Amino acid sequence: MNYEKWDEILAPYQHAVEELKVKFKNIRKEFLTKGEYSPIEFVTGRTKKISSIISKANRLDVNDIEGNIDDIAGIRIMCQFVEDIYTIVDLIKNRTDMTVINEKDYITNFKESGYRSYHLIIKYPINSIAGSKEINCEIQIRTLAMNFWATIEHSLKYKYEHYIPENVALRLRKAADAAFLLDEEMSEIREDIMKAQVMYQAKSVTLKDVLKKIQELYNLGEISSALKYQRRLDKIDSERDIDEIVALKEEIDYILEDFKTHRIEK
Repeated sequence: MNYEKWDEILAPYQHAVEELKVKFKNIRKEFLTKGEYSPIEFVTGRTKKISSIISKANRLDVNDIEGNIDDIAGIRIMCQFVEDIYTIVDLIKNRTDMTVINEKDYITNFKESGYRSYHLIIKYPINSIAGSKEINCEIQIRTLAMNFWATIEHSLKYKYEHYIPENVALRLRKAADAAFLLDEEMSEIREDIMKAQVMYQAKSVTLKDVLKKIQELYNLGEISSALKYQRRLDKIDSERDIDEIVALKEEIDYILEDFKTHRIEK
């Protein structure tokens, strides 16, 4: 198959990867903007390399590449906790812009190598100048610890051309168990970690809101009030005194509302 043909085949998959990355990043942003804990830590994506597609097609002995290879487009979602993985799976299943057609839980049923992850195959519609098309995309959902281990295993598979020596494979399995033990330990203190992160995010959102309202005072010509509140904000320890920041926000809200009311009356 010539390069031009490959370019044509891969274009919608590349399109899908870019769209899906944006969508999942926006989900994370929605949680954080509301001052809530996000089950999504970060998102990556890729289109499978031509050499990898050909290699997999030969390994599976298939000619219909698009019909038989589901991971030409791939999205990887990283989480902090194992529990987050299942939250994201439910979130994806409840969406109307993609359809889950297959799933494999390699966390409950991990591979002999020690590999753990949750895989979903979705159908995702793409619209382009050539028309609309539904394509398959693989979504892998992992914890950070699982992803660290899987990245190392992938590198070793590449080095040994998929046949990792038994002594190395044994050490990898032990490392996989250690990584999952870390995940289990983190799950034990998950509530405390989540509360701390939500509190930090709430501080960031509130602080940003206060700065925005001080700027609004400047824009309304209330320079002396803006300077006063800016000085008061500078004296607050933003890392600790969230109650003071909230109180300052409420006070500025009152001033702004009062100013706008009198402005309308005039």
